[in-house]
Amino acid sequence: MSSSIKNTDKAPVKVMSNKKQRAVVICPGRGTYNKEELGYLQRLHSDKTEIVSLIDDFRDSKGQIKVAELDGMENYSMRTHTAGENASALIYACALSDYQAINKDEFDIVAVTGNSMGWYIALAVAGALKPKQAIELINTMGSMMTNGVIGGQMIYPIINDEWKIDQEQEQKVMQWLTQANQPSDCEVYISINLGGYLVFGGNKAGLKALEALLPVVQERYPMNLFNHAAFHTPLLHDVSKRAMALMSAELFNAPEIPLIDGLGKIWQPYSCDVEQLHYYTLSTQVVEPYNFSKAIEVAIKEFAPDKLIILGPGATLGGAVAQSLISHDWLNLTSKADFIAQQKQAPYILAMGLAEQRKSVVL
Repeated sequence: MSSSIKNTDKAPVKVMSNKKQRAVVICPGRGTYNKEELGYLQRLHSDKTEIVSLIDDFRDSKGQIKVAELDGMENYSMRTHTAGENASALIYACALSDYQAINKDEFDIVAVTGNSMGWYIALAVAGALKPKQAIELINTMGSMMTNGVIGGQMIYPIINDEWKIDQEQEQKVMQWLTQANQPSDCEVYISINLGGYLVFGGNKAGLKALEALLPVVQERYPMNLFNHAAFHTPLLHDVSKRAMALMSAELFNAPEIPLIDGLGKIWQPYSCDVEQLHYYTLSTQVVEPYNFSKAIEVAIKEFAPDKLIILGPGATLGGAVAQSLISHDWLNLTSKADFIAQQKQAPYILAMGLAEQRKSVVL
């Protein structure tokens, strides 16, 4: 917040207000670096050479493509840019650079959360992982399926046109989920609660069975997510075991900023059990559903922020966050129309992947 005080002899002097706005930072997940984001680091973060160099030095030691090279490619490649071993480090580089660009004189960051892979980024942003440990964990988890993706993910809406959750529709979807699991070769589970959407994770047979039962809506759902594994489901038990064996609790620290996880639990700086945080990160949230909607509910109710800042790249989380707000009538938002009107008048959600909203966040 700033104001100008006129001085009769000189040009207007810009005076900063002492009152900071309370903000919760939200870290993006896998599906956020798309064709439109190609060149994100080059365009917006040419000054963040230290961050990018640290990440690229680590990846170079593993014989992997550098994120600077991925971001600088002339053409976007679904196969290359969405591969777990590339997407995870690339999105981390963009998101961490965005976090460092936030005007900390204007915003007091009171908590951090994220969606799915965004949990790993949230750990780094909150200081629970130091820079070298963060890229080790993020790159290792992203590279777990270099030799073949385990299962897949599919997304489906459970909201009406006004972005309110349709409980009858949700019940039907859960019945179809149960039905899809009847054949012995089918495994499909809730993977992520994402605002007004459910993300399912399962094996090929399970996802195919569920897809056949779900009515097509908006001419696009159910939508299979390209190059996404069945994270946050029991199908990832072996991945979790490998991760636990490869990375010890010594990688972790107590966070410097409160962290909200995918169960809605708050990890506080002065009362954090680091071994439990390690277990949650590499075991619990890998094999159990990630409730992003619950994380947003806890963020608004426990921390009462003035703003929610979504780190880039992309801005796809904005809808899910808005739908979560509407489900709690937060700020008297009861519909999609209410949310759009609120964003036009005084934006509550600031997505750094959107140029207009980014201006309100950066130095």
